[in-house]
Amino acid sequence: MAISDYIVTIGLEVHCQIKTKSKMFCSCETGFGFEPNTRVCPTCLGLPGALPVLNEFAIERTLLTGLMLGCSSPEISQWDRKNYFYPDMAKNYQTSQLDLPLCLGGEVPLYPWSYPNDVIKAGVPPFRTVKLTRIHLEEDAAKITHHANYSLIDYNRAGSALMEIVSEPDIDTPEEAYAYLKSLQQILNYGDISDADMEKGQMRCDVNISLRPHGQKELGAKVEMKNINSMSAVRRALHYEIRRQAEELDMGIPQVQSTRRWDDERGESVVMRTKEDAHDYRYFPCPDLVPVRTAPLVEKVRGQIPELPQERQKRFMEEYGLSEYDANVLVGDLELARFFEEAAQGTASGKKIANWVINNISAVLNEKGMRPSECPVKPGAIRELIAIIDDGTVSNNQAKDVFAKMWDEPPLAAAQAAKLLGFEKADSSFLDGIVREVISANPDKVAEIQGGNEKLLNWLTGQVMKAAKGKANPKIVTEALKKSLSME
Repeated sequence: MAISDYIVTIGLEVHCQIKTKSKMFCSCETGFGFEPNTRVCPTCLGLPGALPVLNEFAIERTLLTGLMLGCSSPEISQWDRKNYFYPDMAKNYQTSQLDLPLCLGGEVPLYPWSYPNDVIKAGVPPFRTVKLTRIHLEEDAAKITHHANYSLIDYNRAGSALMEIVSEPDIDTPEEAYAYLKSLQQILNYGDISDADMEKGQMRCDVNISLRPHGQKELGAKVEMKNINSMSAVRRALHYEIRRQAEELDMGIPQVQSTRRWDDERGESVVMRTKEDAHDYRYFPCPDLVPVRTAPLVEKVRGQIPELPQERQKRFMEEYGLSEYDANVLVGDLELARFFEEAAQGTASGKKIANWVINNISAVLNEKGMRPSECPVKPGAIRELIAIIDDGTVSNNQAKDVFAKMWDEPPLAAAQAAKLLGFEKADSSFLDGIVREVISANPDKVAEIQGGNEKLLNWLTGQVMKAAKGKANPKIVTEALKKSLSME
């Protein structure tokens, strides 16, 4: 049998740190890059007698996430203790939520711009959404770094507010899994819920996958892959696991419910443990935390629902006349979308600015590994650059040199940079004089052009540019030549 002879079913469990100043149940500072074990207290270290206090802001951000994803909320939400014994949770239980989480149901849209680039180029699948089971709020565990003969534990992360977003087994391909993660990350960015940076561990993903033959209703044995740290790695891991399971099923080897570790360097998954049933975490209601009535908090955050990516994409097309492709590229990166919109304020050149942001600025930023917020050429300066292109001071090619000058010498204005490069708008009488001289010096070429060989017009343009020492705008020179030769 081929892979196509099996139905692939994928579900994702995404853990995402909420952007809060303090942890979920104590006042310790949150953040990335601190010295190990310097942001801890008796509560997040699980010391005897230390009592938790709810972080109301984290609850509100979770409910806001639920509203953005179309979730409902139970009337009462409560916290439970999930008991397990491992060094990453010093008190030997995690405060989490079981049967009364903050958010139920909902769905994640698979945005066309969220698929991998190769899929986008080949043609994005029809739009669909992935159903969610729940979103619950819990505390994060400590970070363990394993070495050859020892392990190090950093409790700075322990106790941070962590959302777990659980999908239904509603994903069919590795490419959809990638798009799901990317779309979810963008929605969390737009709502300012989290930076959701997988490299920093702010968003982590567990993957569940099973295969079954066509015609079989019940799902196949579930294989879980833990804590995969990038969207591309999730895609690679799923492709590998689909091939591995299909090959074993072809050989008559039944799959067993198991947990595997993905080794991205070797490009293979390795079994960690097998189990017949889910682990018994002995959940019970947390005696130290009171249940929460959700309705007042839901109403409080309802007015905070932001403009979501699909709404901004539609607005960019209508307000700025952007193509669907350009709008997709911009809204796929919130920082880039904000950069463009600030640059386009108060102008009628939105489409030209979008082209510049997408084709020029993004290319330089990607090359240098920088984010739009780090760009030394600010949005207002880009607006000025487009203005001197529109008024004929510089051509599009000359504008690239002007941009490079502005990049190297911020905050140099576009007009100043053009002047320093000698790209001042040529006086019309000065330019007309050069045009007349070039026409007079090349009667044979003029005759050919007037005889129908318009390609030679580019040669004449080059001669005028040479005489003007490259300071003229080629487009304006060509228009001046056409006018002088009565070609308009």
